[in-house]
Amino acid sequence: MPIRLEIDHRQGSRPRHPEKAHRPDNPPVRKPAWIRVRAPNHPVWRETRDLMREAGLTTVCEEAACPNIGECWSERHATMMILGSVCTRACAFCNVATGLPAPPEADEPARVAQAVAKLGLRHVVITSVDRDDLEDGGAAHFAAVIAAIRAAAPATTIEVLTPDFLRKPGADATVADARPDVFNHNLETVPRLYPSIRPGARYYQSLRLLDAVKRRDPQIFTKSGLMVGLGETRGEIGQVMDDLRIAGVDFLTIGQYLQPTVKHAAVDRFVPPDEFEELASLARAKGFLLVSASPLTRSSYHADADFAALQAARRAQAA
Repeated sequence: MPIRLEIDHRQGSRPRHPEKAHRPDNPPVRKPAWIRVRAPNHPVWRETRDLMREAGLTTVCEEAACPNIGECWSERHATMMILGSVCTRACAFCNVATGLPAPPEADEPARVAQAVAKLGLRHVVITSVDRDDLEDGGAAHFAAVIAAIRAAAPATTIEVLTPDFLRKPGADATVADARPDVFNHNLETVPRLYPSIRPGARYYQSLRLLDAVKRRDPQIFTKSGLMVGLGETRGEIGQVMDDLRIAGVDFLTIGQYLQPTVKHAAVDRFVPPDEFEELASLARAKGFLLVSASPLTRSSYHADADFAALQAARRAQAA
């Protein structure tokens, strides 16, 4: 599929990434066979899509152009994106639209909870765009969504994938006190690449966030993810693993970076599957309870099965 500069049709003819419009093109590199996926066409995929449309919900699966959408939606797994579909950041890797978001929708927690109950989800992942425009970064909205799901689908376990809440004191506590089962925040890449790949974020803020949540409630599983193929070195990846372990992070995901459009950061290289296996072995040796590392791994990929594995690993560790 050709990579192109996309238009967000919900905003008329406005480009999804106006801040990238004047950047030089990064020509796409042909994907190797091990990360090519089929276009989604399963009837359950269509049912899941239609339910999201009917409820007026946004999913990161679509907004971030996830390669696993066909598989996940065919199994009724969807990562719901709250607080709108427009982000206040402009990360060089991300396909979510950039701009000034609309105010949060007061009925969104109820609509998310109803969709979770209707889908009969055992485990749900809730994420959001960055909302630097909000005083708490959207933390209270996360807490309201968690509470609504608990009421509508009490058997469903809840994973949140949050922004970094940069310069939003108390936001981490607000979300942690709502007691999600898993608190995920992705470091995305190594510190050296933050200025070019994640310029609006700060590496040590992300680490502090994960550390603060684990200290506040040690029973919450904490999780983080990395992309590879952006020019990082093996030594830098190892250092990030060490930093995450010092912060008490339980679960690490590692996946291949894929370039959304010609205006996004270029793929430095496609990491072969055997290297992902080596990285997984390294991470397990450093003490993570669970590691998922493969070319197509994403933060929410197989999240329900991974949560069960996390619980089993914690029980085994305690024994």
